[in-house]
Amino acid sequence: MTTEQARKTAEALTYSTGFGNEHSSEAVPGALPHGRNSPQRAPLGLYAEQLSGSAFTEPRAHNRRSWLYRIRPSAAHPPFTRIDDGTLRGAPFTETVPDPNRLRWNPLPEPAPGTDWLAGLWTLGGNGDVTQRTGMAVHLYHANASMERVFGDSDGELLIVPERGGLLLHTELGLLAAHPGEVVLIPRGVRFRVELLDAASDGGQSPTARGYVCENYGAPFQLPDLGPIGANGLANARDFRAPVAAYEDVEGPVEVVNKYCGHLWSATYGHSPLDVVAWHGNHTPYVYDLRRFNVIGTISYDHPDPSIFTVLTAPSDTPGLAGVDFVVFAPRWLVGEDTFRPPYFHRNVMSEYMGLIEGAYDAKAEGFVPGGGSLHNMMSAHGPDRETFDKASAAELKPQRIDDGLAFMFETRWPVTATPQAANADHLQKGYDDVWQGLERHFRP
Repeated sequence: MTTEQARKTAEALTYSTGFGNEHSSEAVPGALPHGRNSPQRAPLGLYAEQLSGSAFTEPRAHNRRSWLYRIRPSAAHPPFTRIDDGTLRGAPFTETVPDPNRLRWNPLPEPAPGTDWLAGLWTLGGNGDVTQRTGMAVHLYHANASMERVFGDSDGELLIVPERGGLLLHTELGLLAAHPGEVVLIPRGVRFRVELLDAASDGGQSPTARGYVCENYGAPFQLPDLGPIGANGLANARDFRAPVAAYEDVEGPVEVVNKYCGHLWSATYGHSPLDVVAWHGNHTPYVYDLRRFNVIGTISYDHPDPSIFTVLTAPSDTPGLAGVDFVVFAPRWLVGEDTFRPPYFHRNVMSEYMGLIEGAYDAKAEGFVPGGGSLHNMMSAHGPDRETFDKASAAELKPQRIDDGLAFMFETRWPVTATPQAANADHLQKGYDDVWQGLERHFRP
């Protein structure tokens, strides 16, 4: 479909709502069986198939699965063969060693013509081991062509954060549209194709898209517990939108790419694998508007820890210590009395990769730009630069609205090891440490 047709399709999409809910949808009336998941004969000549995102015997609250009623079962495919990984990498990241230094990158350079979303994935780094289902990876993408092939990730779920250009995602369970300021969560194993929606902002006619991806190898993302906050706040389950069934009945060769144990494999199907006519379950993709995040903050004094900005968390075997957290610094009011309002200086047992979707970040005066990102590994000291510190220390403490930027963070319990391509990239900023130079001694006993 053309870019204009894709945009009109995206604008007309309908969704069901609620994170973690049992959703159901049928594109053709009568396609969804009732009372039985796998009747002797599925309706309309379809095949019944379960997609399991968790072990069968995991506790009910953690169990992820969806029943798919499709034109052909997923088992009907030829062998996969290895293909080149391009600039995509997977854990374990052993080509370099974890770096304690603070690192910051400019946006990815322009891609070669004809680069689709999959070819445009560029791995910055990560941790863990895909074969053990632990850890995470940070990828960026820059694409200027819509995908004609279909992609599925057996290694983990994908949290896609658009920064430039809208995306229309054709998934097995239906269509999702996401623009900058929204995020998409694709569960492990769900296949999809990415179509670009928007022309370049510099006046170019071809569509372009740029953004970030967190690949989570461990336990699936879930909404964080609220504890003393109570029943309401942060990301509301009702604001997550799941797709309604929309299938492709396409005969003919379709390339299907599978990321498996860190590498890419390809097979040519005789039909589209996006042929699910009806489905029900909770192993489902979602789109979420970050501007709907209900920010909780201080109304007295002191700066709360950034954990209050957690949208989604992937728990580990240690309570409260996440394999990866997704955090957003959404528009909010600052009203604390006698309080240094930008993020404070700190060292953290967690490792932090931060990106910027739009505008400016209130802890940095310059150098941190949309499409770029910074990595502060565990116990790497960081915080506001000198200009921000001087300005905030002398500012009049009246109520202040922060709404000129949208930043986020992938935070993980393990160090993030940068890939060689990231450690040696031309767009790695030299002299990032200089932003903290000139922080003068003020101590006068």
